[in-house]
Amino acid sequence: MDLGIAGKWALVCGASKGLGFGCAQALVREGVNVLIVARGAEVLKAAAKTLKGDAARPKSAEVLHVAGDITTVEGRAAVFAVRKDFDIVVTNAGGPPPGDFRDWDRDAWIKAVDANMLTPIELIKATVDGMAARGFGRIINITSSAVKAPIDILGLSNGARSGLTGFVAGVARSKIAAQGVTINNLLPGAFDTDRLKGTMAGAAKKTGKPIEDIMEARKKTIPAQRFGTSEEFGAACAFLCSQHAGYINGQNVLTDGGAYPGSF
Repeated sequence: MDLGIAGKWALVCGASKGLGFGCAQALVREGVNVLIVARGAEVLKAAAKTLKGDAARPKSAEVLHVAGDITTVEGRAAVFAVRKDFDIVVTNAGGPPPGDFRDWDRDAWIKAVDANMLTPIELIKATVDGMAARGFGRIINITSSAVKAPIDILGLSNGARSGLTGFVAGVARSKIAAQGVTINNLLPGAFDTDRLKGTMAGAAKKTGKPIEDIMEARKKTIPAQRFGTSEEFGAACAFLCSQHAGYINGQNVLTDGGAYPGSF
């Protein structure tokens, strides 16, 4: 299927590895020009090299990279100094650490909210009016399945990402919807990423069980009986960014192998 977005420009955050990289790779393969950003300069540079060398990438698709912390004013300024206007924005920041809510002070909460709620809002503010003026825009926020089914040790993430979800529910249904701009959230379940391994390590520490046992037990809770891949996640992201997804707006799209047990 031709997604109809070749030649568009995309900003993909947290794209040096994991789900962010999967999104960037899927978009590049569709002929989208991408600017990828992440904090680790060397890993990001390697990711950009991989994208440029991807045999499935049309030669016309450009790949730019900016090393920086997108959750800071300085990091966002560095990105927009390279390019101001984007047709597609994929927001993604590393989730806050797991733990017991009794141990989190105000600073921990502010850091979580700043990264996982306020940063996506700042990126939306910086790009959405330009999208509306051009008559096309796709904003995808990578959040978490924990927004629908909270995980006890991920309280910081549960809270901050739920705040973003509420904000998106309103702004996605504002006048920009009639101007060709959609805003959706992608809610990953258990994917084979460093983030998952970190969460599992936290659970192992809390229970005293080997991490291998924790990982296997988690797989058994998923109807697919496995963890997802970044390629699968990227494909879902690319479709939501496509011309074909123009009537999908303000939604929370679960990608969790069927793990969420509810009907709605």
